[in-house]
Amino acid sequence: MRRFLRENGLSVAFGVGFLLALVGQAIAGHADFNNQLVSDGLEPVGFGSYVSSSDFGADVMENWQSEYLQFFLYVFVTVWLLQRGSPESKELHKAGPESDRDQLVGEHAPAGAPAWVRAGGWRRAVYSRSLGLVMGALFLLSWLAQSVAGAAAYNEQQLRQLQAPISYGQYLGSADFWSRSLQNWQSELLAVASMVILSIFLRQRGSPESKPVGASHTATGVEG
Repeated sequence: MRRFLRENGLSVAFGVGFLLALVGQAIAGHADFNNQLVSDGLEPVGFGSYVSSSDFGADVMENWQSEYLQFFLYVFVTVWLLQRGSPESKELHKAGPESDRDQLVGEHAPAGAPAWVRAGGWRRAVYSRSLGLVMGALFLLSWLAQSVAGAAAYNEQQLRQLQAPISYGQYLGSADFWSRSLQNWQSELLAVASMVILSIFLRQRGSPESKPVGASHTATGVEG
């Protein structure tokens, strides 16, 4: 167990943190949701009813889709776009998909290369882009889930206020849907831009997200 935790500490720590934050969100969201129901003159709902509701689902998916968008864009655009002096960027002469030698594919594949790399053809082509494809798919799926749950939550609120519900298509063009999406997108893009720029000038000793403490501000694609 000690060896497992040492070798997988990063994923375990973030996984546990995710679960704790999700439970905390559910507890706080349940209390807030019931406060809104009571203020509208309605009966509060149980915890189980809340966590299976469209309101909770929309709030969770709203956050997930923005995170996957961040990573999809970051994985994809860093193939081509560079930032001088940032460890978050490739070296300035490596823009693009790089050569087979640099990427250890084809005749340059080592003995321990993944099976699809050794197989070549369409499998190698797909595997070569698998991280971006999966991140993009997760973004689209979570955004779709957000839109479905968000439409249901919006219509529930409409009915509580004795107003007519709207169709799914109308919801996709509504201010509620785009406000939920864009308020998260801008924060994710700001966070990535801050990391890219601040890591040019600032350091964190021992972190692979930082350059070595003594590295020049102009050193690009160098990790500590």
